[in-house]
Amino acid sequence: MSAPPSPDPVPPYILLGMTATTGIVDAVSLLALGHVFTANMTGNVVFLGFALAGAPGFSIPRSSIALMAFLLGAAAGGRLATHMSSRPAPYWTSRAFCIDGLLLISAALASLTLRSPGDENSIPLFGVIGLTALAMGFRNATTRKLGVPDLTTTVLTLTITGLAADSFLAGGTNPRWRRRTASVLLMFSGAAVGSLMVKRSVVEALCVCGIASVACAFAVLGWFPHLRGRDSRSVPMASESSKI
Repeated sequence: MSAPPSPDPVPPYILLGMTATTGIVDAVSLLALGHVFTANMTGNVVFLGFALAGAPGFSIPRSSIALMAFLLGAAAGGRLATHMSSRPAPYWTSRAFCIDGLLLISAALASLTLRSPGDENSIPLFGVIGLTALAMGFRNATTRKLGVPDLTTTVLTLTITGLAADSFLAGGTNPRWRRRTASVLLMFSGAAVGSLMVKRSVVEALCVCGIASVACAFAVLGWFPHLRGRDSRSVPMASESSKI
């Protein structure tokens, strides 16, 4: 008897791992690269508005580069998913996560040349901002194409809203509360750990994110045979992942 297919194209725990790394990227971009977000474009657009209004501490070039690089990354990620749409989701997802990781590792290498984050005209600084935003745009496009509920890996607004609006207090059945709660806690933990890592080394923080993304890419490939029902030992894992 064949195993029932998992409702998720990739295991939730892999996307939760990517969520934790987003918290680290947010810590790097906000604390080490100035007032800019390279993963959270809602915050970045707000920061750009502040900069245009002349608020101190915000930069039009930094926020603009982050926004443009994010858009390019999202377009590239969407293009990859569309080009490989005939293949199983884990096939192109693993490649997308690997590209994500390589971009973050490239950002780590670029950060070796950083001298003064306060210099708005620093080309290395713009390079690190651009590479991390490119990676995050690629990641967002990939998770959007996957469409796994409550696991966007980069934003929590709708996840937190779902926890409250679908809760028993609101008359709901509290669906997927485990993955929603885990997503919030992992983003929080990633940001906290990232802030501590930034005090030591931006290179180290970005390298950890890049290596983690590549590890997630290999994890997706490792789960691919289970998705196709080639290994009966995957039945308990698939069942548990669908409950998260």
